[in-house]
Amino acid sequence: MDRVDGRAKVTGQARYAADQPVPNLAHGVLITSRIAKGRISRVDAAAAQTAPGVLGVITHQNAPRFPTPPADPWPLGQSFVPLQGDVVHTGGQIVGLVVAETLEFLRHAASLVEIDYVTEKPAVSVSDELDAAFIPPPTDWIRYEYARGTPDSALAEAPIQLTGTVTTSMQHHNPMEPSSTTAVWDGAHLTLYETTQSVGWTQSQVATMLGVPAESIRVISPFLGGGFGCKGYVWPHTYLTAAVARQLRRPVKLVLTRAQSYGLHGHRAQTVQNLRVGATRDGRLTSVVHTGTHQTSPFNDVTWEEIDGTSLLYTCPNVRLTRRLVRLNLGNPTPMRAPSGIGVPALETMLDELSYATGVDPIELRLRNYADIDQEHHRPWGSGKFLRECYEIGARLFGWRSPRPPPATIRTGGARVGWGMATAFHPVYGGDARAAVRLDPDGTALVRSASHDIGTGTYTVLTQVAAQALGLPTEHVRLELGDTNLPIGAPAAGSRTAVSVGAAVHSAAVAAREQVVGLAVADQRSPMYRASPEQVAVLAGRLFVRHDPRVGETVGQLLGRHGRAIDASGENRGVTISHSYGAVFAEVHVNETTGEARVTRLAGAFDIGRVLNAKTARSQATGGMIWGLGTALTEHTLLDRNLGRVLTANLSGYLIPVQADVPDIDVAFVDKPDPTAGVLGARGMGELSANGATAAIANAVYHATGRRVRDFPITPDKLL
Repeated sequence: MDRVDGRAKVTGQARYAADQPVPNLAHGVLITSRIAKGRISRVDAAAAQTAPGVLGVITHQNAPRFPTPPADPWPLGQSFVPLQGDVVHTGGQIVGLVVAETLEFLRHAASLVEIDYVTEKPAVSVSDELDAAFIPPPTDWIRYEYARGTPDSALAEAPIQLTGTVTTSMQHHNPMEPSSTTAVWDGAHLTLYETTQSVGWTQSQVATMLGVPAESIRVISPFLGGGFGCKGYVWPHTYLTAAVARQLRRPVKLVLTRAQSYGLHGHRAQTVQNLRVGATRDGRLTSVVHTGTHQTSPFNDVTWEEIDGTSLLYTCPNVRLTRRLVRLNLGNPTPMRAPSGIGVPALETMLDELSYATGVDPIELRLRNYADIDQEHHRPWGSGKFLRECYEIGARLFGWRSPRPPPATIRTGGARVGWGMATAFHPVYGGDARAAVRLDPDGTALVRSASHDIGTGTYTVLTQVAAQALGLPTEHVRLELGDTNLPIGAPAAGSRTAVSVGAAVHSAAVAAREQVVGLAVADQRSPMYRASPEQVAVLAGRLFVRHDPRVGETVGQLLGRHGRAIDASGENRGVTISHSYGAVFAEVHVNETTGEARVTRLAGAFDIGRVLNAKTARSQATGGMIWGLGTALTEHTLLDRNLGRVLTANLSGYLIPVQADVPDIDVAFVDKPDPTAGVLGARGMGELSANGATAAIANAVYHATGRRVRDFPITPDKLL
């Protein structure tokens, strides 16, 4: 089924946060720090305050006061509140906000604000600060240490021992739509048009920062032009804009520039990952020790980069995981489409090394270490894990041959050719979600939930779920999302939407259908009067008796006769955690003269439970694999080591894969319902394929060249 919101998007009818037509609108722009550590010594805003069209210049000297968030401020993006003092902690920190009548007046006025600094040397590299690494205490939502067995002694006794250090660069979100806020006050009530992956989180956190009741704030976000984790939190620019709009008694819109987005709404952390692997000579794992050191900010102890796949993905009796943090003068890191997208590739490159050390084919090696049980909790995975099928389907799709020719032996047209494969693995989270369904007298349905479509196809999939449960054609179902006036759904994060919001929509739709059937069997004018409800089916908008389908009427006829709508609600309760799996295969050509690696083929097979929409699922799988290609070969944020400023804060310097970098991609799904994943039997897709692709491409580069590059991205200089 095509995207139900596709036509609105490509014709410009879909209104995003910055598109809302608000009368009497003023515009805001942020002034950000030119240094990464130090303090502000002088501010001169006199020229800006008297410039044409200026409504206000806000600095730390006159900014609204805010409460101090707790040290663990989640789901606020950070605990540090800007404009409350003269200390500068990070590059690109907010040091001013100017409001004016028009964007032209605004940009001119902002350029007139003079700010001087006392500068200190910033810390910007994890590798330089390893001696200062620390292990923070665990929180309710993250662990920093895990161990089972005796990893050190088992490693010392292992016939085969491998050690490797994998380093990854800081990476940045680059959604097509920049983050923006439009704040409109009506007396004590605030309406926020916001780029957010959770209207519920935004409502509660902005209420706390502004000191107002949550019910006095309405957050609207029906469309998002991409959200990969950066819009999953509440960042300071949102509540700053709302506070300034309240102070000016005027609606204010603020949109981050592309350059500002590199410092003000999160990024993927730099990491240094040390892995030690012990195994038998036939490739069976006996010990794995994985230590990940990740960057964090000066003001929060937080990392989102997961290495838990190391303890869950393969059978191994002795495992130790440690996550450490290093404070850098950079903003808070956040999840960035697959927080497992760094830890799993590090493990999978070490598995590839083990396959060469033992002479065991990479697929066979993984099958020898296949985990039939959850080794952390000593329980079967249940019938919802089909990773073996992913290896089989993916190998067939790609044309994998075993044994492969030795590394650096295949050449064609001045390039070295290599094949690589890797496992894809990612947790899937559930959570509380609510939905409402209204069946109108004309036989159409309106489905509502305060969740989001961040580009993944949620509008389409939930329309299908509701239509099937209601027994209506999909064109008779309309969906509303992204508004706190609707029943609060789950945030669009953690690959949870299909599991949690889908279940709530299904529950509400089933309840509405049961009401319709109950109305029909109690209605003397209905052909189904006094029939057993169990004998009445609803299909394609028509009710009929199962044993005689000729006896029936349409939903519209039934409800039109009664002249009233039917309302029902549904919910999904509790947090459930499961996992999705896959296998990704890659072919690369490495130019012998330039060292440039080009991916020429990608194929992946994925186990995501029941596939709700083959078209949007394939789109998610290919999108994730392209993301993994970027992580493997092109994406890295470059920093000025002296000033702590981002040097690549634009799409000409920050190299995401473009169309010419991407080959044809083959995708297949196991498509077996997961009975542990709720009523729909489906799990999330969006984050899964990225981490498998990263490792498969890196392993293919080794096979092509015979050179193992453990520093991502694998740029030409590292191969020359």
